[in-house]
Amino acid sequence: MLIQEGMSLKDKLKILTDAAKYDVACTSSGVERRGKKGYTGNAAEAGICHSFSADGRCISLLKILFTNQCIYDCKYCVNRRSNDVVRTAFTPDEVCSLTMEFYKRNYIEGLFLSSGVLHSPDYTMELIYQTLKKLRQTYRFNGYIHVKAIPGADPVLIEKTGFLADRMSVNLELPTSEGLKRLAPGKTRENILKPMRQIQTGIAVGKQEISVYRGHGRQFVPAGQSTQMIVGATPENDWQMVTVAEALYKNYGLKRVFYSAFVPVNTDASLPAPKGGPPLLREHRLYQADWLMRYYGFKAGELLSEERPNFNVLLDPKCDWALRHLEQFPVEVNRASYETLLRVPGIGVKSARRIVAARRKGSLDFEALKKIGVVLKRAVYFITCSGRQMYPVKIDEDHIASQIIGVERRNVWELENSGMYRQLSLFDDMKLEAAPTGEDICSVVTGVL
Repeated sequence: MLIQEGMSLKDKLKILTDAAKYDVACTSSGVERRGKKGYTGNAAEAGICHSFSADGRCISLLKILFTNQCIYDCKYCVNRRSNDVVRTAFTPDEVCSLTMEFYKRNYIEGLFLSSGVLHSPDYTMELIYQTLKKLRQTYRFNGYIHVKAIPGADPVLIEKTGFLADRMSVNLELPTSEGLKRLAPGKTRENILKPMRQIQTGIAVGKQEISVYRGHGRQFVPAGQSTQMIVGATPENDWQMVTVAEALYKNYGLKRVFYSAFVPVNTDASLPAPKGGPPLLREHRLYQADWLMRYYGFKAGELLSEERPNFNVLLDPKCDWALRHLEQFPVEVNRASYETLLRVPGIGVKSARRIVAARRKGSLDFEALKKIGVVLKRAVYFITCSGRQMYPVKIDEDHIASQIIGVERRNVWELENSGMYRQLSLFDDMKLEAAPTGEDICSVVTGVL
């Protein structure tokens, strides 16, 4: 398909924001940068694409593709070469103008720029680099920028771009080489991992010395890198997904691995036809497990194994682990270590820290735990205060599971009926009638499992 000529900027924006909605690797900025005289904008460490920040604000990034033209024919992608869709592309100045105008109107707090591969990886990466260079130097934009590194591009281009971006990401797409060969024949694991390694090395060097780029003093990718894996497009099980994620965190220093439930946008015999729509519950469980590995000290091998390769559909991974290890419970909250508290369902990172701090001044009871933020409807089965349970609880796997599953079933129903894979559009009036509950807001802010 040829790129359409003479298309208005508004039409381009509609096409290229819609084309970007399946890329979910849009993450918190992770960098704090104050405003600077002569520049526009800053970067807030808590900024998240279309979500809540740590202080409760709902903020956003301009999330677009530079172009939806692509030389590859990945079978799962709406922008695949063989699809008969309208093709267009921004110019660097158009991306800069949109970013500045949206920022000045307080619509956005930064830019998330991805792209199809136009002509070649080098050609596309050069356009992205020129865009960021103009945005930083000509338009003097000091806000947050997350950009994609194009696999196969010249490392010099990736390096130059990295000194202008806050965060970079390279999408792994599928967890195994076999999956790539089957659904993305133009891509290889080697080409994807190579820029990941380069970005990792550049970040490490930047932490050891002051990185200076042409006198501007910018650090290389200060907010780190992330990636995305598609869930359900290929036969890999949850065990394979979490072990790959664990290896990426350990070996490539990634900040986040994102999981995207497979949405069948193309008709192809090689693609599955998931019953009931995208596998949102499976995606949700993977995110929960990912959170446990990053913040709660769990290893992939504790959550799943080759003999037990998929997550429980009725219980979140932390509750499921606790029920399989009842010999470690109940935990006495007034004596247990911080690491042990993190393993208790209903106690999150913040509440565990608060418990450790508060008990220095005296023994805690269940009322104090509730004020601290412990979710007692989960934790009550696994803890004691001064040797006592909140009320008599039978320490039995079947009994506890039956109590917790009632709550979890409601969560599953809400998840499967929410349509959460849809990205917010710049042109939609969502007409949301119900405000989020206090519990909803609390779970978003605290991340308590």
